[in-house]
Amino acid sequence: MSGHDLPALPASGELSLFHRLEWLAARLLIPLCLWLESSPRYLQVKRRVRDLLDNPRAPEKRWFDLGMTLLVLASVALLIYSVENPVTAWMRWFEYFAVSVFLLEYLARLWIVGDFHQMLLDHYRQAQYLGLPFRPGPVLLEMARMKWAYIKSPLAVIDLLAILPSYRPIRLLRIFLLFRLFKLFRYARSVHGMAEVLSERRFEFLTLAGFMVFVVLTAASAIYVFEGPIPASPIDDLTDAIYWALVTLSTVGYGDIVPLTPEGRAVAGALILAGIGVLAFSTSIIVSAFQGKLKELRENRVFAELERGKPYAILCGFGEIGQVVAAKLRQTRQRFVVVEIDPERVQVAAKLGYLVVCGDAADNELLESLGVRERAHTLICVTNDDVKNVFVTISARRLNEGLRIVARARNKQVARKLSLAGANHVISPPQIVGLIGAGYIGQPVAFEAIYGILRGERDIALEAVRIEASSSACGQRVMDLNLVDRKLLLFGVITQDDPKACDAGHIYPLGSNFRFLFKPGPRFRIQAGDILVLFGYEYSLEHLRRTLNAGLFRTGLR
Repeated sequence: MSGHDLPALPASGELSLFHRLEWLAARLLIPLCLWLESSPRYLQVKRRVRDLLDNPRAPEKRWFDLGMTLLVLASVALLIYSVENPVTAWMRWFEYFAVSVFLLEYLARLWIVGDFHQMLLDHYRQAQYLGLPFRPGPVLLEMARMKWAYIKSPLAVIDLLAILPSYRPIRLLRIFLLFRLFKLFRYARSVHGMAEVLSERRFEFLTLAGFMVFVVLTAASAIYVFEGPIPASPIDDLTDAIYWALVTLSTVGYGDIVPLTPEGRAVAGALILAGIGVLAFSTSIIVSAFQGKLKELRENRVFAELERGKPYAILCGFGEIGQVVAAKLRQTRQRFVVVEIDPERVQVAAKLGYLVVCGDAADNELLESLGVRERAHTLICVTNDDVKNVFVTISARRLNEGLRIVARARNKQVARKLSLAGANHVISPPQIVGLIGAGYIGQPVAFEAIYGILRGERDIALEAVRIEASSSACGQRVMDLNLVDRKLLLFGVITQDDPKACDAGHIYPLGSNFRFLFKPGPRFRIQAGDILVLFGYEYSLEHLRRTLNAGLFRTGLR
């Protein structure tokens, strides 16, 4: 869009002065908006500011929230300190610094409300397309409405009260600096969640507030009529009566104002009963609100926990296999989050101390919220539903091409579908059990090791040992590893090479790039990058791992 596309000046007398001012505004604003639209730096800065202020998934937001929380608490602490202590120079400079930061934040939040340049350009292009005269007035008015709606919002008003530095010279008005504490609603997620819960029940609270005002005014008027004319009564005016009604209604009862007449005591009794009803009603509102919001608050805590620290794995399904996988991940100190749709299993996972989200793993929005695109490095799909496993695999692969996906299949047909859907590794528990039973018939020691693992015995483990390129075990045959003397049992080998060598054993594909060789023969040669899956005692496995990685391995007799 070039300069000659801009609206031409109308002929004299065709338009009013207001319309001519609109034309002048269009001539000035449209080039500016075009420049902003074509400026990657401007768009990137605004996107980063919006993420910093409003995007709870942005990794830098938690640091910003923490810094602003500390700044608010420090400024309020200095206010409390200055009540009985002189204000020093550094305290003044700190106050100037805090006010400057709050002012920049306020202006930044006002800036990111709407995209003015985009709104103006869209309106201008629509007018050009339809052949209508371009009038920026409605767009400017709509933008002003959006800005004003933000300015008068409760949190924006609190931000403004926290900025104004003119409170400090007037001692009485310093109390308004405590409004900075309300800024914590922006930065503390738990506090913000509580505010949202109460906001959703504002109709009930407004109804309760109206009833309380009616009860207080009625009781105050009645007690003033009965107690006011009595000289010995502590109620001298209507203000005392309202104060007494509020204290009595809340069931606090300071005892500084006590009715003296029988009529006044009757009013007090009725007000006490009304206060019990008000408290019960308000408690039921809050409890019901938090019960409906508890699931969301718990999930927000999980999301906040995941945003901190290193990347993690997502475990979809917490059945029998999922529980075994979760226990192994915890044992190896890996970060992970459980996704389960069954509420009972969710409670079990929560009691075990796992990060867990109650939801359907097939939900794309849930997967994105869990960080499949950015922070997750592995997705383990072990639900009991093959169709869901395939669907989750397809969804996760579409969201993240580089994600490592491990999926469970009941049979070979489903395994092929999972491989085509994008799973890197596919496991089939029924087939694995059958292979174990067929491969280790007549070997009671092997079954004893497997049974020990299932019972959770700490001294017996199933371990994967990766053969590095620097290891002296590269090129050696299985019989050269001398595993029997080391009290170890080779369950299988995971390899990327095409296993056409002799004694490869039963070949089971794991996705498109890996193959699992179950119980390879003694003449099968180990290559760099292969993963040995071994049964044995933990100290034997640890000793083998150290010797292989250190290159100290010695071959046995051939």
